[in-house]
Amino acid sequence: AVAVGVAEGAELVVSKVDTRYVQGRTAAGGWSQQRFARRRDNQAKAALGDAAELAVRLLLPEADRLAAVVGGGDRRAVDTVLADRRLALLAALRAERLLDVPEPRHAVLVGAVAAARAVRILVRDPAPDAG
Repeated sequence: AVAVGVAEGAELVVSKVDTRYVQGRTAAGGWSQQRFARRRDNQAKAALGDAAELAVRLLLPEADRLAAVVGGGDRRAVDTVLADRRLALLAALRAERLLDVPEPRHAVLVGAVAAARAVRILVRDPAPDAG
């Protein structure tokens, strides 16, 4: 599954959530295991291609207005999608952190807006006076 959205302030203004079937791993052995592994790899590649298409369609038109691109979920999948040469402009806006998100759903995407806007603050106690 993939979820893509554009937020203005704290509001999600453009979004799309999509799913695609990818076969799970199998405990079968021999030729069957290899055949299912190839099928799974092909389905996963097609799903990542669809995710890149979705990013092209939804995010590229907004690229000049984006302050950052914040990814979430599986880092390798996000890296693969943003490696698409059409998304080079978006990859340059990518934030360092990766949000920890469960299954991509619209409600999760709405919650991710707040998480993406959150700022981490580290407070350290000053050293005691060496008096």
